[in-house]
Amino acid sequence: MKRYVLGIDQSTQGTKALLFDDKGGLLERADLPHRQIINGQGWVSHDPEEIYANTLQVIRNVVEKAGISPSEIAAMGISNQRETSVAFDRSGHPIADAIVWQCSRAEKICRRVQEAGCSEAIRTATGLQLSPYFPASKFAWFLENVPEAAELSKAGNLLFGTMDTYLIYRLTKGREFRTDYSNASRTQLFNIFTLEWDPEICRMFGIPEASLPKVTDSDALFGMTDLEGYLSDPIPICGVLGDSHAALFGQGCHEKGMVKATYGTGSSIMMNIGSDAILSSHGVVTSLAWRTQGKTQYVLEGNINYTGAVITWLKDDLKLISSAAETEELAKAANPKDHSYLVPAFTGLGAPYWDSEAEGILCGMTRTTGRNEIVRDALQCIVYQITDVLRAMEEDAGFSIEELRTDGGPTRNVWLMQFQSDMIGGRVGVSEVEELSGMGAAYMAGISAGLYDRERIFEGRKRNTYRNKMPAEEAGRFYEGWKKAVAKVLKTP
Repeated sequence: MKRYVLGIDQSTQGTKALLFDDKGGLLERADLPHRQIINGQGWVSHDPEEIYANTLQVIRNVVEKAGISPSEIAAMGISNQRETSVAFDRSGHPIADAIVWQCSRAEKICRRVQEAGCSEAIRTATGLQLSPYFPASKFAWFLENVPEAAELSKAGNLLFGTMDTYLIYRLTKGREFRTDYSNASRTQLFNIFTLEWDPEICRMFGIPEASLPKVTDSDALFGMTDLEGYLSDPIPICGVLGDSHAALFGQGCHEKGMVKATYGTGSSIMMNIGSDAILSSHGVVTSLAWRTQGKTQYVLEGNINYTGAVITWLKDDLKLISSAAETEELAKAANPKDHSYLVPAFTGLGAPYWDSEAEGILCGMTRTTGRNEIVRDALQCIVYQITDVLRAMEEDAGFSIEELRTDGGPTRNVWLMQFQSDMIGGRVGVSEVEELSGMGAAYMAGISAGLYDRERIFEGRKRNTYRNKMPAEEAGRFYEGWKKAVAKVLKTP
């Protein structure tokens, strides 16, 4: 009997396989890291062949750990690091290492497009600010810098995609060249209103539309796979989402106005805005949440560079702590009369400021500012940054956020989550499941395959709930101090 669903979470650091039973419970997981290839110029790359091999291996590992027969797997879903870009030929062979989302080697291409006066046209069609962060300029970089790319393109044999596309192509032995709507909307080549690749924007970047994958509903059939002979009967790949979108789905944020924040190295904050796209005028971007059963839902999204990474900075660089777990008690012990602030603009500030030249600052220090206070400031700056994005979203959407659903390692910090609730003046629900991206993709696949009921599968998902305790006036003073601190570091008006 086929009663298990496989979720693949292909992330920046590694690849996970998650196995879920017919009630949506997580049975087992397995993961493998892959190399972070960084050259002397600071370019960040991944080897797609290594990632594909790891994907096959973690599937074998998770099945073995769970002690089930491979023949019992009903379907699989894929979540992926979204903007990492792959160029490959029709045999599935990559023509170069993948360009990771963090890599800004295509900055000159973006500058050229900007100087041509195309920035606003791109934003109003794609919902995204022109940036080398997105695949459009990365694809162009392949075309302009990899010797065989132009010849392959001329012959119609050059294919571009994000990591989901590459994995689908390889898993289906080249039969299916597809991506889903959530990943397509993050390429900066996809018109989020027409729901098609935008011919004019493709021309701006020099990308042939024939090199781009077919865009498929997130819960549709992406192809059948036998996992390179591991399965005697092929299974459907029928749930594909970008990792942040998959986490939103896994959080159960399926209705307009529902919001999630992932606390990782950085943070992705997403608000479901329903079936109508809203172009932000407050510093966040617009993407597709997903398209299922022919119906589209959109999101507002804000990305922050340094949230959990601030804790790493305290530990590895300042040596103020030996583990993240220490921060809670130290923050509790901080002098409440100390009003120092940390603005972690180590690589500029992301949403909603978008100031790449901003520099970090620790300000408002007095003789009361010591180890406890700096650690508290580090936790508070995570909360303030997320609050900035949430308030921008409220302005764009025209309604207030009632609950923030959260996930990620830092959410285990009770002090941090309580302060987050105090700053937003509403509920914070912390997921008890950490693997929300892989779970979201697996649930999408299980629903598509008919194994799960969409309404019932999310019932009973447990969350720890925090409610604001701080008086609104006091919370306002805290936040006003933060805004003054940010103003000190902004370089662009």
